[in-house]
Amino acid sequence: MAAKTGRKRGRTTPNSSAPSRQWRRMDLHLHTPGSNDYQQPEVSYLDILRQAEVRGLDIVAFTDHNTVAGFAAMKKEIEQLLWLEERRRIEPDEKRRLDEYRRLLTKILVLPGFEFTATFGFHILGIFPSETPVSLLEHLLLTLKVPPQVLHHGSANVGATSDVLTAYRVIHDAGGIVIAAHANSGNGVAMRGLDFGGQTRIAYTQDLYLHTLEVTDLDKRGYTTRRFFDGSKPEYPRPMRCIQGSDAHRLTRDPAQPKYLGVGDRVTEILLPELTFAALADVLKGNDLSLTRPYRGPANPIDFVQLAQEEGESIVQAFHPSLVQRGGHQDRILQDICAMANTNGGAIYVGISADPKMKPEGVKEADKAVEKLMTAVSNRITPEPDIHIDTVPSRGAQIVRITVQPGSEAPYAIDDNKFYVRDESDTSLAVRDEIVRLVLRSLRHESPEPVAALPPLPAPETVVAPVVTAVKPGSKTTKQIEPPRTGVEVVESEKRNGAYYHTVRDLRNGNLIKNVTRSSARKLWHYAISQVEAGQPKPKEIRWQGDIALINKREKDDNIWYDLALREGDTVHIYYGVTDSGLNDAWLPLIEGA
Repeated sequence: MAAKTGRKRGRTTPNSSAPSRQWRRMDLHLHTPGSNDYQQPEVSYLDILRQAEVRGLDIVAFTDHNTVAGFAAMKKEIEQLLWLEERRRIEPDEKRRLDEYRRLLTKILVLPGFEFTATFGFHILGIFPSETPVSLLEHLLLTLKVPPQVLHHGSANVGATSDVLTAYRVIHDAGGIVIAAHANSGNGVAMRGLDFGGQTRIAYTQDLYLHTLEVTDLDKRGYTTRRFFDGSKPEYPRPMRCIQGSDAHRLTRDPAQPKYLGVGDRVTEILLPELTFAALADVLKGNDLSLTRPYRGPANPIDFVQLAQEEGESIVQAFHPSLVQRGGHQDRILQDICAMANTNGGAIYVGISADPKMKPEGVKEADKAVEKLMTAVSNRITPEPDIHIDTVPSRGAQIVRITVQPGSEAPYAIDDNKFYVRDESDTSLAVRDEIVRLVLRSLRHESPEPVAALPPLPAPETVVAPVVTAVKPGSKTTKQIEPPRTGVEVVESEKRNGAYYHTVRDLRNGNLIKNVTRSSARKLWHYAISQVEAGQPKPKEIRWQGDIALINKREKDDNIWYDLALREGDTVHIYYGVTDSGLNDAWLPLIEGA
């Protein structure tokens, strides 16, 4: 059982008033004979529902290519059987089929939908309530410029249609759930291996009308698509829910080609209070990413706390072994809450160490401890941040989880005058320039003029490839290379009254922080400033590979940091403390094998 108690902004929701929730299994990406590439056209819709029952599914969606012909055919068959029954003209075999439909549709929530092919071939799932008229869904497809003459063909190739962002908006406005189909693979909006501009890639995966990403690596460990979109990257600040679906084009997996999955071969579990479309939509459109998980069978359920512990601390994730005030634990938790509210938001786990080798201790008398924490948050953090606190089980212990939303009323402060920000896996006091930017961000939120949620996106017809290109060792390039997305650069240094003052650029967001000294610098800044004051390498001493170079590589435990150089004409940029997640395609050949 997850989410034992729930609290937000200091308000407590009694357990007795919360509906009982259950983990349900869903496969929201099923094709039927309504798709022209379905591999077993002789399969009936009853066969599909029976297979869903065998695989233990509670929710399925029929998502044929650019059509609702499959769902419409099943609906028409049921209506015809009901008509025969009503007129007492139904034959025994027809009565058995109708009874089987009744039994299965009582047990399984079957939803209509489609897999729309947007401009440039990107696939988008639209899922709708069971009672949605087929005519409305067909109208939506026509609105998305699916040609009328192919509306019932079920083809993935339908010519020039609407762009991705328009599709998101149209499906959302019609009350549907918007899911980017197999986002990390072929025809997916994460655009792996495709030379589209960076702003396009960001918009396609961060748009507010997009509710969920469907991925093919959800149950894998390590650096997965889910981890990439966890909100830790400055250009992808919105954490995205990731689910998995079978994309089945047949009833069962093809033994000759196992990559062709069948019904229920890739399943997601979802925690729901009731088996309804409304409950499903609330979760998939919501912010609590722990309410869905890949299904691995009853013998091996997913422990998201353990998975988070294995991933380690980051800008959006922190761990604390205790919640008590003694030893300063509560103060450090308050600092993390304040810092995450001022930065990208995130999750804080209490009762568990960041060390994945250590088992969680849990929090004893969690309800009392949480009440004390909520009181401390209300009394000490101004304005009161948007947080949600619950308890989740992990390996026999109860872990307190604090979910912090990115604040719209920044800057947030502890005791009125201590401003904290999150930098990679560290929480630090904000310096003056960072506080100024937090104030400006808050003022932009209050502006009567609409503020764009994302950078401007070129029209789909004019999207061009980014200028960043891979640099082979020993080659030169005249194209611009973007700086890494993590680390820092010391852009200016000045000696005043015997002390050096530096201007530091944070590569995560491009912010410039002025008047930083070695004594006032936080961990990574301190390292960079120490290197600068000791003397940076001269351009002639650098072993260039084209216009880029690896200066130094540091390793500790499982962490790796790189010091890199970029040459732009006569200017040389030195980037300190770059991590793997900050490297784009231009830099990767440089560090491979380093």
